[in-house]
Amino acid sequence: VRLYARPDAVRRGSGDYALNITKKLLEFYEDYFKVPYSLPKLDLLAVPKHPYAAMENWGLSVFVEQKMLLDPTVSSIPYLLDVTMVIVHEICHQWFGDLVTPVWWEDVWLKEGFAHYFEYVGTDYLYPGWNMEKQRFLTDVLHEVMLLDGLSSSHPISQEVLQATDIDRVFDWIAYKKGAALIRMLANFMGHQVFQLGLQDYLTTHMFGNAARNDLWNKLSKALQMDGKTINVSDVMDRWTTQMGYPLVTIVRSETVDNILTISQQHFIYDIDAKSRNPELANISYLWKIPLSVAVGNASHMSSSAVIWVSNKTEQHRVHGLDGRSWLLGNINQTGYFRVNYDIRNWRLLIDQLMKNHEVISVGNRAGLIDDAFNLARAGYLPQNIPLEIIRYLSKEKEFLPWHAASRVLYPLDKLLDRTADCSIFNKYVLKQVTPMYAKLGWPTSNLNGSFVQAFYQTEELRRELIMLACSFGSKNCHQQAITLISEWMSSNKNRIPPNVRDIVYCTGVSLMEEDVWEFLWMKFHSSTAVSEKKILLEALTCSDNKNLLNKLLNLSLNSDVVAEQDAIDVIIHVARNPQGRNLAWRFFKDKWTILHSRYGEALFMTTKLVSGVTEFLNTERELNELNDFIRKHGGGEGSTSSFTRAVEIVEANVRWHTLYKEQLFQWLRNSLSS
Repeated sequence: VRLYARPDAVRRGSGDYALNITKKLLEFYEDYFKVPYSLPKLDLLAVPKHPYAAMENWGLSVFVEQKMLLDPTVSSIPYLLDVTMVIVHEICHQWFGDLVTPVWWEDVWLKEGFAHYFEYVGTDYLYPGWNMEKQRFLTDVLHEVMLLDGLSSSHPISQEVLQATDIDRVFDWIAYKKGAALIRMLANFMGHQVFQLGLQDYLTTHMFGNAARNDLWNKLSKALQMDGKTINVSDVMDRWTTQMGYPLVTIVRSETVDNILTISQQHFIYDIDAKSRNPELANISYLWKIPLSVAVGNASHMSSSAVIWVSNKTEQHRVHGLDGRSWLLGNINQTGYFRVNYDIRNWRLLIDQLMKNHEVISVGNRAGLIDDAFNLARAGYLPQNIPLEIIRYLSKEKEFLPWHAASRVLYPLDKLLDRTADCSIFNKYVLKQVTPMYAKLGWPTSNLNGSFVQAFYQTEELRRELIMLACSFGSKNCHQQAITLISEWMSSNKNRIPPNVRDIVYCTGVSLMEEDVWEFLWMKFHSSTAVSEKKILLEALTCSDNKNLLNKLLNLSLNSDVVAEQDAIDVIIHVARNPQGRNLAWRFFKDKWTILHSRYGEALFMTTKLVSGVTEFLNTERELNELNDFIRKHGGGEGSTSSFTRAVEIVEANVRWHTLYKEQLFQWLRNSLSS
């Protein structure tokens, strides 16, 4: 195993981490798949510029520097994690993709979904205490892809590829993340050991050749038969791979008879009106074969779960142990690729349980309840107050994952509200839930020895999440801490800010302090040589409230001598996230579209990321009209049509939410804060 990078990076030891974990990962995969690595050598190559994060050439994996080089003294845990997972992903491709290659492009998810799923399994092997597959997978893969796949402009994971131009289209987050989520669901309902045996058989049979999804289904069904189970994997999974979207499972308890449930499934979609506008959608009756795990709980414990297979639109089932005082929970540990809704009485019982003793419900399900409730309310399936009531329990939550799930739904909601007159009420409510745990955990001490101690991962990530929420939603204490840390750095020219919170401190400092802080960080950006540090310094500059500085930064972003081409997109997107910069970034995007499109049009994910980042928080009728006008004028262009279709749908949903639900949300918040 060899690593190639720029001489100064090699001298600094920035490639050591990647080299060490690659050796361990080869051993892990050889043991897991029971198929030895197939070549005499494996080279890793770090390059300054590359259209993708990485590329798995057989025996020669190429990485953009940010995804492989690591400077332990200044890299944060999220950066370490990012580098680790990209490497785990690419090494997995030496088996899934290189050794066994999909027959045709329509099944590209067979290699990308597996590599993405194994990012979490492989990282768990390197860091057993981090619980990636059981926990972090939920927020970073499942919750993330359900946002995309809940749009009417989504598409099935297996797509027809008839000509060369179709190929780029199949490499998107649906292939990667939905692929991974379906594989995880499959591994869980089969049982992990049986699943592993099926994969070993699949790789051994098809090595040095090609395989299609049916080849995989057959091997997995065979493994189940040998285990004495008669599930036909193809029969279950074909629905999930050939239909777009995912089901919303609604569980309603009988008013009169204990133990009886009515379970129904429907296609979850954010814009409920989309079906009436689009006859194609309205005519399809989406049905899935759903492995629904359920458990019954009360004040002190939860029963073990049972799996109910749901395949009709509506079914009745009997569940033991359910009475007036007990609650019901579906999709245990969120192993299934669907959302769950309940009758309001059951939601109330769950909220009550969280308030009294949240630990009866698993960490994964606490995160899942938060994500499902906010998204159900966003789409109008649930009253706006239910998710806000759920997060009241967070003031007692000591685990990272539910907080992370909450951040991921609170930030977009904040962006929907950040230009309204009443947004301070929302900030105040969120801060009320955040403050107790923030005060308890406090700030990290600076550790410059660069040791990433496993045991501290959850604590440090939780601390980081709380600081980010506190500073974002206006905590005076958090603001003061950030200002003090930056002032000390400026006066002593020694950066003692702990690496894990540098991005938060830099951004908060730039947004609250004078222009000289912006100039100071701009200077540091130019003089810094550590890739990870450069990235966060650049993003911090987008946090300014000064529109002149934001415009200056936008214009400089296209000068590749100043800002690397792959970083320019992040600059534009981060300016768009800043309420002071949203219009500036949107205008810049429209004015410079020709340049941006010629620069990034060919690169997978780049255009999608840019279009989505600049438009996702537009939420007025005027902005929607501007977006439609822009698309009419520029026609989307090759490769970006689907990105614009999705953007229009998201902005329409934002406008619709404002019209229908904003007042309902503020009304509840006013009452809640005054009582």
